[in-house]
Amino acid sequence: MTVNKQLSYDVRDSHGTTDLNKSMLISFRVSDSAPKYLIHKSIVIQDRNRRQGTASCKTRSEVRGGGRKPWKQKGTGQARSGSSNSPLWNGGGVTFGPKPRLYTKKINIRERQLALSTAFYHSMHKVVVVENSFNSISTPKTKNFISILEKIIPRESNAKSLVIVHENNNNLSLSIRNIPNVQLLYANTVNLRDLLVAKHILITEKALTHISQFNE
Repeated sequence: MTVNKQLSYDVRDSHGTTDLNKSMLISFRVSDSAPKYLIHKSIVIQDRNRRQGTASCKTRSEVRGGGRKPWKQKGTGQARSGSSNSPLWNGGGVTFGPKPRLYTKKINIRERQLALSTAFYHSMHKVVVVENSFNSISTPKTKNFISILEKIIPRESNAKSLVIVHENNNNLSLSIRNIPNVQLLYANTVNLRDLLVAKHILITEKALTHISQFNE
């Protein structure tokens, strides 16, 4: 079961000050019956789909050599052995080792979007909305961006911050990529894990509107 819930966000400028005359009222379609189950399911499928599944070990039949019996069956005092490819031997085959396989699993688009919308609604306490002009950085300068960022959200050593913008800006991307624990995402590439792990979420007005339109 889904319900529509509304949230009001104050909009800040690049100096971190709140415009008293400007706010956003956003409506989210949220899972009301089992939000934890839906979010957990989406996270598990996202992690499964990221796996390469290329790990591979050789069985005793695939290991090179081992055709000769190492020693005779009786009379040596040793335990009997038929091949050096045995899993008991160093350099032998692996028993029940991994083989290349597909871990991918399908999830319905509407279900994935509902999980993302639900998670974003429940992350409202860590969301800061900024003006669209925030995405219009003219020069790629990391030092300048850090000073802007510190005015808007508190900088913590191990806290991950997520910056979500509505469109690609190469200058903004170059300014952010060397800052530890700060990640840049676009509104159409937001994923559930980054959303939940982040302690602070900085998002532009247009990006917030785009995310709120999921499941409409």
